[in-house]
Amino acid sequence: MNNQPDVDAPSRAKLTDISTDLSARRTGMSFQRTRMSADRTLMSVIRTSLSLIGFGFTIFQVFQKLHEAQVVKSAYAAGNFGKALVLLGILMLALGIGYHVSYMVELRRLRIEMKHDGLIHGATRFPVSLTLVVALLLLTIGLFAIVSMVFGVGPFH
Repeated sequence: MNNQPDVDAPSRAKLTDISTDLSARRTGMSFQRTRMSADRTLMSVIRTSLSLIGFGFTIFQVFQKLHEAQVVKSAYAAGNFGKALVLLGILMLALGIGYHVSYMVELRRLRIEMKHDGLIHGATRFPVSLTLVVALLLLTIGLFAIVSMVFGVGPFH
């Protein structure tokens, strides 16, 4: 048996501290990557919703103008199709925003919990998503568009 003191114990402890610090930093960075991934998912929802709202509004407007110019007898079917596209875009965007917000709230809660437990440093900010702000603005524009289409009032009429 070797009863000699372990002279490498302080360096092993230092190495363990460095490893733990690096692990905490990597975990913290993974939160940032996850946040950015959630933003990219919301951007995909925005692109699809914007396409649906834009196409729907355009179809509605074109056939309404053709009807007013008496080029077509009835624009009801095309108008209803345009309204349906806009409503689908608004619904998809609202669900995407709801999912994004609930996911980010849970991610922030988990991050705070891990910071409290000392598993991550949490030194970097966890900013409000600019993508979420844009999504909310688009949702507002979509709601104005559908109100304009259905009731014939508003900024898009």
